[in-house]
Amino acid sequence: MKTKPSLLLLIILIMFPQFVETIYSPALPSISEEFNVTNEEASQTISIYFLAFAIGVIFWGIAADKIGRRKAMIYGLITYSIGSILALIATNFNIIMIARVISAFGIAVGSVVTQTIFRDLYDKKELGKVFSIIGIALSISPVLGLLLGGIVVKNYGIIGVFSSLVFLSFVLGIASFKFLPETKKELDLKINFKELVRALLCDQLIWLSVVLVAAFNIMLFCYYSLAPFIFDKLGYSSTQFGYSGILLATSSLIGGIINKKMIHNNVSSTVLILVASIIATIGGLGTLLLQDSLYFLVPMIFVVIGFSIAIPNILSEALVKYRDVAGTAGALFGLMYYILIGIGLAISGLIQNLGLILTILSCFSFVLAIVYKRVTPSNEQ
Repeated sequence: MKTKPSLLLLIILIMFPQFVETIYSPALPSISEEFNVTNEEASQTISIYFLAFAIGVIFWGIAADKIGRRKAMIYGLITYSIGSILALIATNFNIIMIARVISAFGIAVGSVVTQTIFRDLYDKKELGKVFSIIGIALSISPVLGLLLGGIVVKNYGIIGVFSSLVFLSFVLGIASFKFLPETKKELDLKINFKELVRALLCDQLIWLSVVLVAAFNIMLFCYYSLAPFIFDKLGYSSTQFGYSGILLATSSLIGGIINKKMIHNNVSSTVLILVASIIATIGGLGTLLLQDSLYFLVPMIFVVIGFSIAIPNILSEALVKYRDVAGTAGALFGLMYYILIGIGLAISGLIQNLGLILTILSCFSFVLAIVYKRVTPSNEQ
């Protein structure tokens, strides 16, 4: 390990996949109109994104162990740029869908490889503290994207959105090429892939972590895929939808502060995950009751706070036993939960009922959090 990369650069890299995805979110109604497709079809561009993202996660995670973290990151960002350019010049909806697949496959590198770099650099105790910061970044990043996306859609339309994505991909690619060092000491590590897959599939805590991560992400991202149509139905513009991000950003910050303070007070991750699921359940039920008015944004605050507390605690604990093969294990772990996220968002896009989806998933996460707490060894709590 030659040098330690900038924490700021790593945080930007891990934020980037969600940030660029939610820049796109306010453009969904415009895409529906521009390419003459239904709202349900437009929403599927988000679900297919996550399915392709899952494939990218496994590819780039294994590549990170084989060719190194730095090369994998740069190649992934180049792939994302190609997809963004294709979306920019698309003339029909089918090309948009292809562009989304390429983009998602490439930008998956920002999630899996960055997490792997963090696991290279920090031990378990430090990792928990770092992931509490990352949790704030991960919950704020889609909100920032939402705000920017709303402004860009209003002033420049979908061309402005795709042009922004191309520009941002170039900037981050250049920054990574110049400032991201290699953090893995031993390249081309020999890994018994079958044994690792078997170990993960037989690990009850891994499965609980996978489903919990998927549930909380679906809760957050079904807002970004369904709320634009709620706003449109209520007579509000894409820009006004983007402004809802201010409220969610504040919620993210509150959740991150609560999480960081509780970690400082030595509250276990299992307890924090349980608390997060309770908060999210309150938000889900509230959204179900209020989604026919703009007041549904109030209970959404609780959903975002729950996400901000849950995700960093799940991610920091999930792969502690697999540190020596962090890239490949992280890829497989990510593949598992991103497939579930993609399926969940596809279903939510068909149902088109935000409150119902949030209620079901939050109640389910509460049950899972109870099981997670019971099966986690006491020395890890």
